[in-house]
Amino acid sequence: MRYMYIGIAGAIGAIARYLVSVFILVDSEFPFTTLLVNLVGCYALAFITSRTLPFSNKLKSAIGTGFLGSFTTFSAFSVETITMIENGQIGFAILYIILSIVGGIIMSNIGWKNEVAK
Repeated sequence: MRYMYIGIAGAIGAIARYLVSVFILVDSEFPFTTLLVNLVGCYALAFITSRTLPFSNKLKSAIGTGFLGSFTTFSAFSVETITMIENGQIGFAILYIILSIVGGIIMSNIGWKNEVAK
């Protein structure tokens, strides 16, 4: 049953990821949409996992592994980085790597600290 919840949540996360890219139309060579969903996902996963919420383990798995796992996208980050490098946009690629990694850690820390502070 847990696998079904993860699968359904994964489908919803993938659709949500697609809708973000549809509604946030950024005409830029910089991948703002992927950066946004990955940073939101880092915050959300830390927020959910650091709390004692009245959710079952099945629901936490569905949200964390299913929804957030398909909503965020490391593969797109990797391909977009390589594409920028191949197009000679080394500065953008380095900025994207730094913002993604450091930003992800910061967003996770913010999500986590909110629970610890309460």
